[in-house]
Parts: sequence; C-alpha cells; structure tokens
Amino acid sequence: MLNLDDYFFLGKFTKTHGYGGKINAWFDVDNPQEYSNLEMVFVEINQNLVPYFIKNMSLLNNKAVVELQDVDAASEAEILVQKNLYLPISLLPEKKGNSFYFHEVEGFKMIDINQGEIGIIKTVLDSPGQDLFQVINKDEKEILIPMNGGIIKKVDRKEKSITVDAPEGLIEIYTKD
Repeated sequence: MLNLDDYFFLGKFTKTHGYGGKINAWFDVDNPQEYSNLEMVFVEINQNLVPYFIKNMSLLNNKAVVELQDVDAASEAEILVQKNLYLPISLLPEKKGNSFYFHEVEGFKMIDINQGEIGIIKTVLDSPGQDLFQVINKDEKEILIPMNGGIIKKVDRKEKSITVDAPEGLIEIYTKD
C-alpha cells in the first residue's frame, strides 16, 4: 500500500505535448517558480511512486512542458497522462510567519486569545468552502475552527502553537454539554 507520509502532492501530468515524448504538467503549488529546477519527480503508478528524471522543463505560471529521460515518444508519454506527481517533503520551501503547510501544524496547540488553550490540532480539513482546523480538546471533543487570516493571530513553530481569535461563541458551540 502506498504511504505518502514523506511526500507532498506536486501536481499532475495532464496531456502529451507533441510527438517527441514531452508531456504537459499542472502544478498545484503556491509558487511554481520554486520548482523550476527540479531534477526528478515521483509519479504515482499502480499505487507506487516511480522516480522519473527530468531532462528539460519549461514553466509558465502553474503549467509546464516536461521532457523526461527515457520517455522519447508520445506513446510512452501517454502512459503518464493523468498520473499524480509527488516530491519528498524535504523539498518543500520553508514557510515563515503565519503561513504554514497543513501537515506542519498537526499536533500543535491551539490557543484562543480570550479562552486560552483550546486543544491539540488533529488535522486540517480541506473543504471547498472553508478550510478548518480540527482541534481535539482535553475532554476529547472535536472543535472546528475556520482557517481564516483574520482569525489566525500567531503561528509559533518553536512552541508548536497557533494563537487564534475565534469568533465569539464558536468554541462554546462545541464544548457545552
């Protein structure tokens, strides 16, 4: 079974590009330019991550035309279309200030400026309307806090905590008996 704990989703190969084995890729990252000098990418094939070395890549916004070593024909590139791309987490650019990767804050303490420590962040729920911190308090109750720039006041990586200013009454909805 595929274990992606040490990898992050980079994007996807979308379609072949011409006849020489080039392939178009789409990158699902904040700043694609940070990945313009990639030497290799891991492609998910049959629930395994297979390394492919990059011969050449031209990047425009979040799209790229990629030329892989040992992929020299459109028929070889076609096999890779719609396959997910991954990189080791160690290649993620470091975030600073109040910006963070979702996986980075799992296990951090959640502190409200009015109520103090709320609990521990179990995960971040990635939802279409609003991403949410899933926090578990000392009574094992789930508290969902919206990830909104106005709510997040401080990310302290050293202390492994996030300080928020939760909307009035939000925490009580989850904690009252």
